[in-house]
Amino acid sequence: MNSSATFQAARELLLKLRDDQSAAVREFRWPQLEYFNFALDHFDALAADTAFTDALALHIVGEYGSEVKRSFSELSKRSGQLANYLRGLDVKRGDRVLLMLGNELALWETMLAMIKLGAVVIPATGLLSTEDLRDRFTRGGVKHVVVGSALTSKFAPLENSFTRVAVGPPVEGWSNFDDSHRAPIEFKPDGPTRAIDPLLLYFTSGTTSKPKLVLHSHQSYPVGHLSTMYWLGLRPGDVHLNISSPGWAKHAWSCFFAPWLAGACIFINNSPRFNAQGLLTTLAAHHVTSLCAPPTVWRMLIQEDLGAWRGKLKLREVIGAGEPLNPEVIDRVRNAWGLTLRDGYGQTETTAQIGNAPGQRVKPGSMGRALPGFRIALLDAEGKPADEGEVCIDLSEGPLGLMVAYEDSAERTAEAMRDGYYRTGDVAARDTDGYITFVGRTDDVFKASDYRVSPFELESALIEHASVAEVAVVPSPDPLRLAVPKAFITLAPGVHPSKEVAEEIFAFTRQRLAPYLRVRRIEFVYDLPKTISGKIRRVQLRAQEVERHAAGERGESEFLEEDFPELKEGNIAKTEGNL
Repeated sequence: MNSSATFQAARELLLKLRDDQSAAVREFRWPQLEYFNFALDHFDALAADTAFTDALALHIVGEYGSEVKRSFSELSKRSGQLANYLRGLDVKRGDRVLLMLGNELALWETMLAMIKLGAVVIPATGLLSTEDLRDRFTRGGVKHVVVGSALTSKFAPLENSFTRVAVGPPVEGWSNFDDSHRAPIEFKPDGPTRAIDPLLLYFTSGTTSKPKLVLHSHQSYPVGHLSTMYWLGLRPGDVHLNISSPGWAKHAWSCFFAPWLAGACIFINNSPRFNAQGLLTTLAAHHVTSLCAPPTVWRMLIQEDLGAWRGKLKLREVIGAGEPLNPEVIDRVRNAWGLTLRDGYGQTETTAQIGNAPGQRVKPGSMGRALPGFRIALLDAEGKPADEGEVCIDLSEGPLGLMVAYEDSAERTAEAMRDGYYRTGDVAARDTDGYITFVGRTDDVFKASDYRVSPFELESALIEHASVAEVAVVPSPDPLRLAVPKAFITLAPGVHPSKEVAEEIFAFTRQRLAPYLRVRRIEFVYDLPKTISGKIRRVQLRAQEVERHAAGERGESEFLEEDFPELKEGNIAKTEGNL
C-alpha cells in the first residue's frame, strides 16, 4: 500500500468510527508515510473525485453580504496556477515564505500553492509590528513575503532583500498578486515531497524574551490533524465555521487542515466587530453544520435568546477551543439547542491530543479523553505516572501530530522531549473514567482573548520606560476575555504613583507592543513578592488578583485602560482576534 492509500485508509477509519471514541483510539494507527503532499495527494485527489469536484470547499461571507465561493476543483486549478506564478518569482522548495493575509480567498489559494511548491510557510498576523517582523526575518530566514497591500508599509524599514508580493491594490516596488492569473494552470511538481520535509514555522509565545520557533512537517500538521478532524466531528459535505484569526495555529487547525481532511466546506464570516445577532443570522442563512469558537464568543452568545434560534439552525456540532469551558455555558447551550458544547486540548506544537468527541458523555469542566493516535500520560515532578501531573505525550509509538522541533533551540527541544515523552508544560488531573481536566500551566504563560501571552515579552517592553524600575505581568480576571494582562510596577526613585504616570506607561506600551499583547491594567506597588533566591512570585500576584476580583475590590494605586478613553482606538474588537 503506497503512502496516499495508507493515509486514506487511516482517514476512512476515523470517519467510520466518529461516534465511538474508545474504538477509534483502540483501532487507529498513524499511517507510515515516506512521501506526502497535502495539496497534491489529498486536496487535488478530492477535486478529481466526482463526489467532490463541484462541491464547495470555501465560502466567505463579507461584512455587507458579499460572497466568495470556490469548489474543490476551482481551488485545485487556481492553486496550481498560483504555484506556477510564484515559481516564476523564484520561490523554491524549502524557501521560507512569510504569509500575512486576512480571511480572504488569496490566503487559501496561497497556502495550497506553497504546499505544492514545497515551500515553508511562516504564518503571521497583521497585528505584528515592524520589530516583530524583523525578528521573523532574522530567525526565520524569510526569503519571500505575500502580504495584503495595506500592510506593506510595515516592511519598508526592513533592510532585508526579499521577494515582495502584494495582495490588493498595486504597491510600488511590489509584485501584484493579480498578475498570477496569467500564469499556466497546469502545475507539475519538481519532485516528490518527503513526509518529513518542513512545511510550517510558527512563532509562538513562551517564557523567554523571544517567541519559540515551532517547526512542522508535511505530515505533522496535514496528517496529524486527522485527530482534530475526529475531535471536531466533521463529515464530508459539512459546512464548518471556525472563529479564528489568520497567523495563529488554531486557524490552520480548523480553517484549513481539519475541514479539508474531512472533505468539508470551510465557511468564513468576515466581520470587523463581533456581533452575536449577526453571527446567529449568518449561521441560519448559510446552513452551517459545525461551529468552533473560543469561550469568549460562547460567553457572548449566551447573552442572546438562543432558544429562539433552535428551529432555524442546522448545527450538529458545537465546539469550544482555546480555554476551558465554563459548565454554565455548556448547560445553557444544551438547554437552548439540545446540543452538547464540546471541549478539547492541543497546542501550536501539536494537533488535538485530548477531546470530547461526538456522541461521548461530557463531564462538566473536563476537556475529555485522549484522542486517536495519542497516548497521554500525566507525570509528577519525579517523572512518574500520577492522577495529577504534567500532560505528556508518550513518544513510543511515534505520534505524527507533533512538531519536528523548536527550530531555534536544540536544548529546548531535548528538554521538551526527554525520557520518551513530549512535555506540554500544562498540568491536568485524570479521573477513573479517563477524563482529563485542565489545572494550569507549569510556567507563567497565560491566555488573554484567546491569545497566548508571555509575561516576559510584556515585561521586557515595560522595563524600557524610564519610570519603571521593576515589573511583573500576570493575568487579571475579566468577565468577557477570561483574563487581561496586568502589570505590577515598582517605580524608579523620584517617581511617584499618579494617573499621569499610568497614562504615560499605557501610551508607551501601545508604541511597542502588538494590540493583543497590550497591558490593560497597571498597579503601582512598593515591592514585588519574591523568593529567597530573588525570583518574582507571580503565582502570589495571580492568587491576589483572583481574590480581589471575587471580592469586587480594586487596588489602591490601580489604573485601568478604560480610565483613559483618549488612548482607545476606534476598533478595539477587531484588534482582539476578530471575534
